Amino acid sequence: MRRSVASALVAVLALAASTLAACSADEPPAPVTEQRGPRGAVPVGLERYYGQPLTWEDCAPYARTDADRQTLRAPGLRCARLTVPLDYTAPGGDTITLGLSRKPATDDGNRIGSLVINPGGPGVSGLSTAARLSGVGGLNRLFDFVGFDPRGTGSSEPVVRCLTDAERDAERADDDELDTSPQGVAKAEADQRDYATKCAERTGKGAAMLANIGTRDVARDVDVLRSALGDEKLTYLGYSYGTRIGSTYAEAFPGNVRAMVLDGAVDPTQDAVAELVAQATGFQSAFTDFVAWCVQRQDCALGRDATRALRSFHALVRPLAERPIETGDGRRLSYSDATTGVTQALYSEQLWELLNTGLNELKQNRSHTLMALADAYLERDKSGRYTTTQDAFVAVRCVDDTRVTDRAAVLEAQQRYKQAAPFLDDGKPASDALDACAFWPVPTTSTPHLPSVEGLPPVLVISTTGDPATPYEAGVALAKALGGRLLTYEATQHTAFLQGVRCVDDAGSAYLTELRLPQEGVRCSA
Repeated sequence: MRRSVASALVAVLALAASTLAACSADEPPAPVTEQRGPRGAVPVGLERYYGQPLTWEDCAPYARTDADRQTLRAPGLRCARLTVPLDYTAPGGDTITLGLSRKPATDDGNRIGSLVINPGGPGVSGLSTAARLSGVGGLNRLFDFVGFDPRGTGSSEPVVRCLTDAERDAERADDDELDTSPQGVAKAEADQRDYATKCAERTGKGAAMLANIGTRDVARDVDVLRSALGDEKLTYLGYSYGTRIGSTYAEAFPGNVRAMVLDGAVDPTQDAVAELVAQATGFQSAFTDFVAWCVQRQDCALGRDATRALRSFHALVRPLAERPIETGDGRRLSYSDATTGVTQALYSEQLWELLNTGLNELKQNRSHTLMALADAYLERDKSGRYTTTQDAFVAVRCVDDTRVTDRAAVLEAQQRYKQAAPFLDDGKPASDALDACAFWPVPTTSTPHLPSVEGLPPVLVISTTGDPATPYEAGVALAKALGGRLLTYEATQHTAFLQGVRCVDDAGSAYLTELRLPQEGVRCSA
């Protein structure tokens, strides 16, 4: 999944910092309705959306997880709903709503405007991310920090919903996708076809919602949000997949951009296969860095010899395909869950300690830490409830990316994936089974391409050399495509801005506040 490291870490660390910052359970202030729009250019037929009032109220009803319930209690934070067309080609037809959060600028006299934030995914909720980041780096003095849940996600209505909690648990426990026999491929495809059907049946507004869930439409929603917030121009911070929202907005509305920080970039020209292989290469590099760190420790679960670490890792995880470990709560740690947990931990060096603990537990036939990491990645809480992030991720991917329906191309892609990420090689032949997108009930709405951004002001792209999820080269490509400035951060993690790296934070903040870009070729290190 493309996601910000902030969301990955928070899921594991249970939002300890946000909990400490939470306010007491005083009676919330009364709702306040404001009309600040329309501002800037308003497309014909969309006047009522661009000029709509927003009613800011207590955020409690917008929370969808226990973590959200803590973070959205932050002092001064308020939430609202933005109404947008379901289908922008029929603005007089059906509508949907987006959940918003706002932490007003603390220095109203010097306020610059709104900083609209998206944490990635696709499918990750933005409300809590904006609330959390408002306490970092001092930018909230000059900007309202505004988070939004893109259409179909989080507190927006309706949400994309495909599987029940029980069905998701069953899917995770089932390693049948490792069966590459003709019967196994047939079953895997039947499951994927069933998944696509359930998405259309269980999502509010059905196939019409799925047809309009993509980044093309999210970018148009962001422009409605800009105007309703009362901003002539958009100031935007996008992490990971949020950079695709940013680049799509930049192409659709180049003249409406004031400033953009795009961190952990998605290459707009890569197709789904190229992106999959590049991401596999990135995670393999992060795994290699983890091994180099681990073998220096007496308690390294993979031993003290880096040249044998991959073999040791396979010896630990591959047997789970045939003999999953009971977790004690009625679930089992499957091969899929174990590798998901490992992948989660590779998003940041701060999670390597947990990864080593989880692998050492595996030696003792215990599963607690790796299952917790997998639960964090898949957003399952302790009561067994899932967010809808995974469903939204698939839905957006299926309309954003070119679909692969040629079995030979699927087989080649799987072979390249195993070669690019040996640590994720399950030891079985590659499969040519089609995924859910091959059976998706609506057409694609985007294709990978070089964006045309004439009239776009300079933007700032931040790329991390050891980023596993959105490899460094994608940031280089995005900066070139948008004619922007590239800032390089030398580390092994996913995304960097407003995460305590002074060099990165200072450069990004100076750009957002003063529109002053860092010098060409600047590199930061931890």
